Amino acid sequence: MMCKTVSALMGALLLLLTQLAGAQVTALVGGTVVNIDGGPALEDAVILVEGERISAIGSRGDIEVPADATVIDQSGHWLIPGLMNMHVHLGLILPGKMAYELANETDANLALRMAAAARETLQAGVTTIRLPGDSRHVDLALDRSIRKGESIGPRIFSAGEALVITGGHGSESGKVYADGPDELVKAARLQVSLGAKWVKIMISGGIATDGGAIAEALMTPEEINAVVDAAHRFGAKVAAHSGSSIATTVAVDAGIDSVEHGYTLDRKVLQKMSKAGTWLVPTIVVSQPATAPFFERIGSPQWYLDRRDSVGKLHWMALKTAIEENVNIALGTDQLPNEPNDGTTATVREAEYYVEAGMTPLEALRSATTETARMLGAEEDIGRLEVGKYADIVAVPADPSQNISALRELNFVMKGGVVYRHDAASGS
Repeated sequence: MMCKTVSALMGALLLLLTQLAGAQVTALVGGTVVNIDGGPALEDAVILVEGERISAIGSRGDIEVPADATVIDQSGHWLIPGLMNMHVHLGLILPGKMAYELANETDANLALRMAAAARETLQAGVTTIRLPGDSRHVDLALDRSIRKGESIGPRIFSAGEALVITGGHGSESGKVYADGPDELVKAARLQVSLGAKWVKIMISGGIATDGGAIAEALMTPEEINAVVDAAHRFGAKVAAHSGSSIATTVAVDAGIDSVEHGYTLDRKVLQKMSKAGTWLVPTIVVSQPATAPFFERIGSPQWYLDRRDSVGKLHWMALKTAIEENVNIALGTDQLPNEPNDGTTATVREAEYYVEAGMTPLEALRSATTETARMLGAEEDIGRLEVGKYADIVAVPADPSQNISALRELNFVMKGGVVYRHDAASGS
C-alpha cells in the first residue's frame, strides 16, 4: 500500500513538473521498442516527445537528444503503445451488496467515483477506454474535463447511456423504456446530440439482469436496423450487447460495428462477423474463474452467480471459435481496467485469456493497442509508437510480444507526453 501511495504521489509530482515545462522535449532513452507488427524490435532506442506527441523515434546512434531535454532512462525495459480497454463502465454497479450500497448515490458522488476510477485506470497503463453505456451522462462530462486538463484519466470514447428496451437487459422491473423503431431512433439521436461517439443497444439478455434468457434475441430486427441506420447517419458507431447468435446475425446484417460479450455465439455467426469485419469485444474475464473473488467481494446474489456460471464454457468456446475464424477482436473487460484479478489487473488477465484461447502473445498485445485503435477509427493518433502520434507509452521489463504476462510488471505510464507513473523514480 505504501509503495502504491508513493508511486501515486510521484506520478502527481511528475505531472506537475511536465505541465510546468510546457512543450519541453522529453527523451525516453535506452529502451527496446516492440515492433507491434512483428519482426525485430528497435533496441537501444530513443523516443523524443514534444508536447503531446512523438517527434522522433529511432536508435540512439541516429537520434540526437537536445541538450535541454528531460531524459528518462528506459534501459532494460520494453516500450509499447498505451493499452486500451474497449468495454469499461467507470460507474459500474452490479446486483447484490454493491447495488444496495450505491442505491442512493447522488450525481456528485457518482462523478467523484468515476473520476477516481479514471485515475486508477491510467495508473494501470490503460491510456484509452471506450464506455459502452454509463449512468446520467457523467461519462461525457468526465471526458470533457479530462480533455480540458481539469481531471486525470485516459482518453474516453463514450456511448452515453445505453438504449434499453422494456423488460430487456439493463431494465428495472415495472419501468418503461424506449420501445419500437421510432422511440429507439429518438433515443439514439439524443445520445449523439449530447456528444456520444458510439450508441449502445441491448439486443439480447445478459448476466446482470434477472429475466430474459442470455441467448434470447429480445430486440426486434426492425428496432436493431433503425438504431444502426440512425446512428450511422450522424457518424456514430453502434455497439450491441449480445449473447445471442440469432440477434447478432440480424445486427451484423444491419451493419453493427461491434458485438459485446458474445456469450453463446456459434461458428456460423462468427464466420459472418469475420466476413463483414464486425468487431467482437469478448469481455471473457467476467465469465471465467479469475473473477470469482471479485463477485464474492461485491456480494453478488446467487441468481447472478448462476447466470454467470451458466455461460462460462459457452463463452470460452465462442472466444476460441472467433479466434479460429479470424474475427476482429478488440480487448474489453466489462470490469474496471485496474480491477484485481488472479494476481494482476482485469485488462492484463483478459489479454492472457486470449493467448490461452489461441492467440499469439503479439496478437493479444495488438488487441489492446493497434486493433482497438482501428476499431475506434483513431489510428492516426493512437495505437502505435510513431512520429506524429500521441505519446501514449508504457514500459515493462520483458517483451510482451513473446510473453503477454510481461504486462503484469508494467511500471511506467505516459499519456500525451505526461508521465503519470514511473516506479523506478519512486524507488518502488
